[in-house]
Amino acid sequence: MIHLKAEIERFETMGEKTGWSYVFIPAALANEIKPDCKKSFRVKGKIDELEVSGMATIPMGEGDFIIALKGEVRKKLRKEAGASVELYLEEDKNFKIEMPEDLEICLSEEEHLIRNFLKQPKSHQNYYINWINQAKTETTRTKRIVMTIKAMDKGQDFGAMIRESKL
Repeated sequence: MIHLKAEIERFETMGEKTGWSYVFIPAALANEIKPDCKKSFRVKGKIDELEVSGMATIPMGEGDFIIALKGEVRKKLRKEAGASVELYLEEDKNFKIEMPEDLEICLSEEEHLIRNFLKQPKSHQNYYINWINQAKTETTRTKRIVMTIKAMDKGQDFGAMIRESKL
């Protein structure tokens, strides 16, 4: 487990990350959590006194990572950009997101749909699943499942699907 004191930072302009609040994890510390890893992985532990698990690290190049702090996390911490936090983190090896039954049923309708979904990197599968699960209404959930099915028909990753939907 690593220990780190960090400041909550915020991207002013950074493409799709614009407006994100995050903490920076330098390469040396990231390497202690998960040696020689250059892609996203999950961590658990504490941010101040808040227990966290399944939080994604996002690679930023040169072995450095960030952990995005969603609004609900910052609210629980009662902190925003500029505030200091104390982190105790280790790799979350038990983190697993289950595929929702309704999505699995729809993807199983045609063999290439489920195959294309399972070919996606685990992180992109999780993006789709989280996005669907975060829908606040059944109508939105259904719309997101339909968009996911269309994306799998085209073999698109999550980012490509989102970009296409904004056209």
